[in-house]
Amino acid sequence: MGVTSTHDLRVRAGEFLRRPGAAVLLDLDGTLVDSEPMQRAAFAAYFASRGWEVPEAVVRQFMGRRGRESFAAIAGPWAGEDPVALTDAVIAMTDPVTHPPVPVPGAAEAIRAWREQDLPVSLVTSAFRSWAEEALELLGAADLGVRLVTAEDTPVGKPAPAPFLLGAERLGVDPADCLAAEDSVAGLASARAAGVGFVVGVTTSLGADALAQAGADAVVPDLTTLAP
Repeated sequence: MGVTSTHDLRVRAGEFLRRPGAAVLLDLDGTLVDSEPMQRAAFAAYFASRGWEVPEAVVRQFMGRRGRESFAAIAGPWAGEDPVALTDAVIAMTDPVTHPPVPVPGAAEAIRAWREQDLPVSLVTSAFRSWAEEALELLGAADLGVRLVTAEDTPVGKPAPAPFLLGAERLGVDPADCLAAEDSVAGLASARAAGVGFVVGVTTSLGADALAQAGADAVVPDLTTLAP
């Protein structure tokens, strides 16, 4: 992990984003909006409804990935079932009243400051477009010209590079000139595989060591440090 000081990270991120063609690529869940408790509760409720005991370590493998791809790739009691139907069933269990998603500190401020500096920003998420748009409303960032890459947009999702490659393409920039923020191993792998130049891990869901081992150049507790 190359940066440990808050001041050093702010300086390094600022310098990186002042380069010609710089842009920002942001994950959504766990990076901009802390919705992981809601999502984990939905998985737990659905698994319980099926009488499945699924270890927490297995549930973590779903983080940052499309549900349908996760169910198809991860071994579990759902083997042989339709991964799309399984995903829809989990989504139906989400309860934003009991587990309300909340903005990650600094997220809205960082997005607004970057856009005020005319830095292109893209949301690169494994979630569906409807939730991405709702989350931008929650952040107060729906009117800031943030581009979207959602689950509907690429043939494969994270940890494959396609989402971040498309995010950079839609902004008209080279991935090497982008700063990305991610909270999951799958997301970090996706950003790295896409050739993103500066990748920051956010510890809302995993510890600093796990994110650093997954390839983060720096690790932060939230986006306050990144806000210009």
